[in-house]
Amino acid sequence: MALTHIDENGNACMVDISEKAVTKRTALARGNIRMTRACYDLVKSGGIKKGDVTGTARIAGIMGAKRTQELIPLCHNIPLSKVAVDFEFDDENCVIRAICTVSCEGKTGVEMEALTGVQIALLTIYDMCKAADRSMVMEDIRLVSKSGGKSGEYSWH
Repeated sequence: MALTHIDENGNACMVDISEKAVTKRTALARGNIRMTRACYDLVKSGGIKKGDVTGTARIAGIMGAKRTQELIPLCHNIPLSKVAVDFEFDDENCVIRAICTVSCEGKTGVEMEALTGVQIALLTIYDMCKAADRSMVMEDIRLVSKSGGKSGEYSWH
């Protein structure tokens, strides 16, 4: 399979989507941030001095998904229909999982928007919690599923 963002001369280029059909496109991405028990307990109890960690990270993730084309040079500006950021808490492993779902009616997919939403949410958690734990690790950031468009369905196993 050829890379889509490289032209015949090997130069980076934006993909031409002018001939593609408009379809409903959805993508779901997720990622984790692992932290110390003390920091994790502060987040869960609302004890982080900067405020509501997941509430702030949710808004940041939504904003990040909406601005993906400003951050990733060859991404198209896509009118998004939905961006949702949710969190799961793994008490045993002191992990917060961010999950971002993005959808649109358009000519290109929203995988990058979902991945950007997850990463910005995790970075916001790091920023809000770094006074309590500078050793946090963001990991396992991935596309979980996507639908729509010529390439159809994808699901990570």
